[in-house]
Amino acid sequence: MNEQDILRGLYDETLAGNGPAVLDLTDRGLELGLAPETMLFDALIPALEEVGARFERGDFFVPEMLIAGRAMAGAMEVLRPLLAQTGASSIGTFVMGTVKGDVHDIGKNLVNIMLEGAGFTVIDLGVQVPPERFVEAVREHRPDIVGFSAFLTTTMPMFKANINALVKAGLRDQVIVMVGGAPVTQEYADAVGADGYAADASSAVRRAKELLERRRALVS
Repeated sequence: MNEQDILRGLYDETLAGNGPAVLDLTDRGLELGLAPETMLFDALIPALEEVGARFERGDFFVPEMLIAGRAMAGAMEVLRPLLAQTGASSIGTFVMGTVKGDVHDIGKNLVNIMLEGAGFTVIDLGVQVPPERFVEAVREHRPDIVGFSAFLTTTMPMFKANINALVKAGLRDQVIVMVGGAPVTQEYADAVGADGYAADASSAVRRAKELLERRRALVS
């Protein structure tokens, strides 16, 4: 098996959500001397982008996205420390968490995988994250974007509480705020003062990139 076979296999097996095969091919690629960033940018990321495109066309659904994301996550466990050693550049830092009162994390985790696959450094704060923890993380990590996830209509008001906490801490202007989750709408995101909203993991990555490029263009 040559390098092209490895890359094609990584693409195909990630698309199929075959985690064990993706992990095996990742290991074999490293044994062959394939650079971690080559496997990431030439196979894994394109596969996840195709998953997102198929989801948007209605050819894939959430289960297919999840298994593809998990397959890639297994490869990232191996590649992440190697990528750090090679100094592979991050396109931006994203702090993510499910809001206080909410323990749902499947959607959040899928978004995290997709963001990481797209080149973001992701700091996941987990679930039940109170406003003060988000403030603390923004102070500590200086992210480009902070994301609030909510699955319950009863926890959606925490978006506004989190944004108010950032305002009170003098940090609101320093970070892009994105919100999402099953019951969330663009209208609600606008009402609470978020900068961006995404209905699913695929559009979350695209929106995050758009917002980041817009902010950097304004600064430069």
